[in-house]
Amino acid sequence: MTTAAPVRSGVAPQDPRDPHNPRARRRRTLRRALPLYVAISPFYLLFAVFGLFPILFSIVLSFTDWDGMGDMSFVGLAQYQFLLSDGRFWNAVGNTFIIWFLSTIPMLFLAMVIAFLLHQNIRFTKFYRVAFFLPNVTSMVAMAIVFGSVFSDTFGLINSALTAVGLDSVPWLSSPWGIKVTIAIMVIWRFTGYNAIIYLAGLQSIPTDLYDAAKVDGASLWQVFFRVTIPMMRPIILFTVITSTIGGLSLFTEPQVLLGDSGGAGEAGMTIVLYQYNQAFTQFDFGYGSAIAWALFLIAAVFSIINWRLVSGRGDDAPRRSSRTKEARR
Repeated sequence: MTTAAPVRSGVAPQDPRDPHNPRARRRRTLRRALPLYVAISPFYLLFAVFGLFPILFSIVLSFTDWDGMGDMSFVGLAQYQFLLSDGRFWNAVGNTFIIWFLSTIPMLFLAMVIAFLLHQNIRFTKFYRVAFFLPNVTSMVAMAIVFGSVFSDTFGLINSALTAVGLDSVPWLSSPWGIKVTIAIMVIWRFTGYNAIIYLAGLQSIPTDLYDAAKVDGASLWQVFFRVTIPMMRPIILFTVITSTIGGLSLFTEPQVLLGDSGGAGEAGMTIVLYQYNQAFTQFDFGYGSAIAWALFLIAAVFSIINWRLVSGRGDDAPRRSSRTKEARR
């Protein structure tokens, strides 16, 4: 006569084929999800190889002295210490911020005005949208060559027009401020239409009842723009300010094609990314180039946080003030 095996802890073992077994459910879920993970795995593999690995490797490089050929030598924080005392780096930082200020504020204002006008009932709206967005998809290298011809000191179209009306020519590409203004105009020309399309999408999401109420109250077009459109567009404005800040601090193609690796006269067009490119791929100082890259990341992060606080701060306080006002009226 045989006896059943004792059950430990008073719990009967679960059959792995039981559909209510947690392990069986996890295996079934894994089998169902496995094809989905396999389908999206190429993106993550490519990102790991060409995105994540270079980022992590650049962190390691910033603590070394390496020319890309010999052995790496660990130098600790020496690259960052030299960066803090590097006058050329701080000159590039100053140039970048000046160009950002000259380009971003007029660009976003013009983009908002263009989007507001395109949002009205006008003819050929689709044509205008394509026309304003076209500069963003145009080759920047080709347009930098065109801008170099337009703003040339000797045979440029701008100076020819100024001379024709009796004015003095402007040294656009040979003076510090001329170089900065030229690069800023290139940035405005390229990204105004892009931001206008984003603003237009935000305008189309605003309820039309607000505009109807403003018209009933007798508000003018500019009153509607500043008192209805701008407050409702605050999240979109915040997005464009942050993206434009990151893009403005990462300027490279415009000064590099227009002025060359030297950054023009007196390095007036030397931006942070152009200086990083020179150090890494001209001087072959990959360690210092990586340190500049992470310094740029820190500057962009801090500047984006400041912009986020300035643009969204009052918008976050508005509901509190309105609720306090309603309570006071009660």
